[in-house]
Amino acid sequence: MKKLSGKRIGFAVTGSFCTFESAFKVAEALACAGAELTPIFSEHAASFDTRFGKAADHIHRMEEISGRKAILSITDAEPLGPKDLLDCIAVCPCTSNTMSKLAFGVVDTTVTMAVKSMLRNAKPVILAIATNDALKCSAKNLGLLMNTRNYYFVPLGQDAPDKKPSSMVAHFEKLPETIEEALEERQIQPLII
Repeated sequence: MKKLSGKRIGFAVTGSFCTFESAFKVAEALACAGAELTPIFSEHAASFDTRFGKAADHIHRMEEISGRKAILSITDAEPLGPKDLLDCIAVCPCTSNTMSKLAFGVVDTTVTMAVKSMLRNAKPVILAIATNDALKCSAKNLGLLMNTRNYYFVPLGQDAPDKKPSSMVAHFEKLPETIEEALEERQIQPLII
């Protein structure tokens, strides 16, 4: 992870609440490696209290990890690209809702605006997918993004094939090496684990 020291990484969080703990642990590892994280929250991730914790606590934790205030609005996310504030953005976790919006260029949330802002400058967008329908309705969106320049994926696999045969979740611990490869314009392999 030495390659990530000093790298300016947007760390965008969307509403896969059950994976927040894994996402925040990898954010801590990135920060410990010297990456400069900017937390970005989707509107749902920033406002929904769930059985996995309170939204305000999640925001506070990411602000503590990064040492920066979280970006919580479309207007605050928009300047990321024009002002060249980040080297890349990681959407971790990335829900199927966000993935579908990205596949079709819909920009109506803080996270989708942050991604659009990065793509403006052809910067890497790294997606750590977490969705119960990756192998059903969302499969076409996953395929579209896998064939779109500047998108890279954290290796993923089925998390509970017996109970949820369409569900796939990224191996969050592989985010740092995925970012390293993406910054060199390469997709980490293997992609499906």
